[in-house]
Amino acid sequence: MDLTLPLDHAAIERILPHRYPFLLVDRVTEFEVDKRIVGIKNVSRNERYLSPAANGDPVLPPTILTEAVAQVGAILILAKPENRQRLPFFAGIKRVRFRHPVHPGDVLEVEANVVRIRSRMGVLKGVVRVGGKIVFEGTMTFALGAPQPENP
Repeated sequence: MDLTLPLDHAAIERILPHRYPFLLVDRVTEFEVDKRIVGIKNVSRNERYLSPAANGDPVLPPTILTEAVAQVGAILILAKPENRQRLPFFAGIKRVRFRHPVHPGDVLEVEANVVRIRSRMGVLKGVVRVGGKIVFEGTMTFALGAPQPENP
């Protein structure tokens, strides 16, 4: 698989099983094997999962931010040839902090750094920034499922 940066939507879809409307990564701009990855998500007004804040303005729910970090981390893990036919599963999240709301028009810079990685388990530290300001941070544990048979 070609991992020439930046990875575009088509390249991301070759790695992740997610599809519209739940693919939350628009492109990958930085990639260090087994170390870190940075992905970009543009938040538009027509996102179907926006919800109104207390003042009525639409905001991206914190659970969607969490999923965006998980998807960027999954790209880092699934890009390795030995993991291509596996599915990553959340095994846990901790120390998650949602610092600021995310609104339509924001560009999310989603970074995932490897804390620990084994053959079937791993821990990633995720940070999401908007304009250089941290809006999310947390640690995620994942498990890799058994290899899946390829589709004909």
